[in-house]
Amino acid sequence: MLKMDSHIHSKYSPDSSSKIDDIIKVAKKENIDVIAISDHNTVDGTSEVIKKTRNTDILAIPSIEISSSEGHILGFGCEENIPRDLTPQDTIDRIHDLGGLAIIPHPYCFYRHGLLHKTDHKDLKIDAIETKNARFIVGYCNSKAKKLSISERIPELGASDAHYYKFVGDCYSLIDSQKDIDSILKAIKKGKTEAHGKGTSNILLSKYLFEKKILKKFD
Repeated sequence: MLKMDSHIHSKYSPDSSSKIDDIIKVAKKENIDVIAISDHNTVDGTSEVIKKTRNTDILAIPSIEISSSEGHILGFGCEENIPRDLTPQDTIDRIHDLGGLAIIPHPYCFYRHGLLHKTDHKDLKIDAIETKNARFIVGYCNSKAKKLSISERIPELGASDAHYYKFVGDCYSLIDSQKDIDSILKAIKKGKTEAHGKGTSNILLSKYLFEKKILKKFD
């Protein structure tokens, strides 16, 4: 089984200042096998992390968090930018055209652009959803996502959604897969995943945001 954190933000996101090197260090400390820098509307972080992990034990998978017209969607496995503000299905079609998976992060979180808060999942060709997002480990958002995953047999993922490098690995997925990008994408589609982890401390998160002066509305 591989341990993966599929949703990490770096300095290339407007709401993070985390350096790629710091993210990699924490990933190693947490024994994470696979990471994805899923920055807001850019693959710049993905490009850097792939170069810096090339000769390490960590596999970096390209990713991007796209702001669709109705909410956020991860283009997991995508190495190219995808325009923002397209309809959800147009965004998903672009992701699939690039050979990636359309993963819905924090799907029911209305204050963080959760796509399924506004949009019926049955209208969308999604590949997986986050059922454990470390930004809220208990309560309505994660529990509702978990119920949907079970009832509709949608593959589940856990992810830190870390905007500060020290929170990398707070939530993660265990994946029954070989350690290469193709195998991992196929394993996710087949539902060979388990979501695990803990919630990021709201006290530590607030302290960080105030210190970095980036307490602002996420993109």
